[in-house]
Amino acid sequence: MEEVGRNMTLIEYKNDIVIIDAGFQFREDSTPGIDYILPNTKYLEDRKDKIRGIIITHGHLDHVGGIPYILPRLGNPPIYSRNLTTVLIKKRQEEFPHLPPLDIRVVEKEERVKLGDLTAEFFAVTHTIPDAMGVIIGTPYGDIVATGDLKLDHKDGVPSEDEEGRFKTFEKRKVLLLMSDSTNVERPGFSIPEWLVQENINKIIKETHGRLVVAAFSSLLERAINIIQTVERVGKKIAVDGRSMKTNVEVAKQLGLLKEDKTIIPIDGIENYPPGQVVVLATGSQGEEFSALMRISDKRHKHVQIKKGDTVLLSSSIVPGNERSVQKLKDNLSRQGARIIHYQTSDVHSSGHANRDESAWIISHIKPMFFMPMHGYHYMLTVHADIAASTGIPRENIIVPDNGMVLEIADEGKTFYARPERAPAGLMMVDGFSIGDMQDVVIRDRQALATDGMFVIIAILDTRAGTVKKSPDIISRGFVYLRESQDLLHQARIIASKTIERSAAGARPINFDLVKDDVTDAVGKFLFQKTNKHPIVIPVIIGV
Repeated sequence: MEEVGRNMTLIEYKNDIVIIDAGFQFREDSTPGIDYILPNTKYLEDRKDKIRGIIITHGHLDHVGGIPYILPRLGNPPIYSRNLTTVLIKKRQEEFPHLPPLDIRVVEKEERVKLGDLTAEFFAVTHTIPDAMGVIIGTPYGDIVATGDLKLDHKDGVPSEDEEGRFKTFEKRKVLLLMSDSTNVERPGFSIPEWLVQENINKIIKETHGRLVVAAFSSLLERAINIIQTVERVGKKIAVDGRSMKTNVEVAKQLGLLKEDKTIIPIDGIENYPPGQVVVLATGSQGEEFSALMRISDKRHKHVQIKKGDTVLLSSSIVPGNERSVQKLKDNLSRQGARIIHYQTSDVHSSGHANRDESAWIISHIKPMFFMPMHGYHYMLTVHADIAASTGIPRENIIVPDNGMVLEIADEGKTFYARPERAPAGLMMVDGFSIGDMQDVVIRDRQALATDGMFVIIAILDTRAGTVKKSPDIISRGFVYLRESQDLLHQARIIASKTIERSAAGARPINFDLVKDDVTDAVGKFLFQKTNKHPIVIPVIIGV
């Protein structure tokens, strides 16, 4: 509820718990070296016998990525998801062969599933991946609706007949609570419809005379399918590069969304065709270090080298925090002669999340008694709460949540409030094979190393005499440039030697842990006085 990612919400009624989504979040600047950040599932682990199922709204990693890490901790409850989402979950699970098989049950829109005393129904929503759905949890006092990620299919701000039909069903329902996607609510009006993006990309594919490289998120499966189909229609050839893009294209073939044909060629075969006949669909629109497009821009790609006359289409927006990487990517490509098209110069990307006016339209058609914004940073949730109030929902019926907050609908559906107790919400991190919140000390050390570096002191201690043999050696990384800091190092050696000898004096046997602690404190204070930095001081004392 306080970030974009690791989406997971639970609904509890008496002895039944239903979970919606189980995503992860990619690491941030504050978590160096971490692979992923997971939802904190401690509350659920203590109540795993009450879990009746996990409903997955769609196949993006911020909604499914946590499944291999989380489900074994919850007793592997059944998963309910639509067809494409199910295939994507199973495909990713192949990377974890040591885990028990998942219990996945395919559901479709308008289907109804009983989960203890609760029920779940599903409705299709528009997003950037097929088979996205919203969820209606039926309770004895009314419905709880979770939209998942969504936007509206529209033309000039008028939703399509399909959208009107989907949301018309809510006219006959008593919706207690709406939990709705907040990711794009800061943006005014309606989002750019996907059909317009596809029209523009189709035109670029058709009219580009040289070689065309298209970079997009591999998760934008509908867009990837459309690009491949357009290439086929205009009689060109397309090569797919990047592990995740190849995987998703294979999934699309498996489901019949793409047919097997000769339009797709291997990446090592593109030189066999005239430049104007070749399109490359690749990952790397965010400048990720090892992505296909980044390797192309750095001239590290085995089969693709940018030439004058090539066009690069970046069919994505810039994820906050990636601005410098994307700028470096564009600079390198343009130095090699590429013409670059991106979302700021042409409508070649559309977000999968509703803008302000779309969000208001959705709320006004579902007509909930209570409202809780979800999926976004706190400010986004606050903006969404204001939108809900503008549609006529009383302010006292709206709660902007934090992670771990427990909200209760009480008095048979008449009141809505935040309980004083909270569920555990500390960061759960995946670090290699380790999962948990016990990484705080490790993270602090990594942050210190990134900020102030390390300072290692290696000393040999004569255990009989209690004296240091020869001057200690010093290794410094990321702290100061040694050749220009000889006076500082000389004083640090003297302080280290004196501290070791003072701590070891009269001790038989010598307590090496105590000696190391004293050296760490003394040298650390000295370095801070001289440099105003706090490097990690590591004393290595060898007794002889």
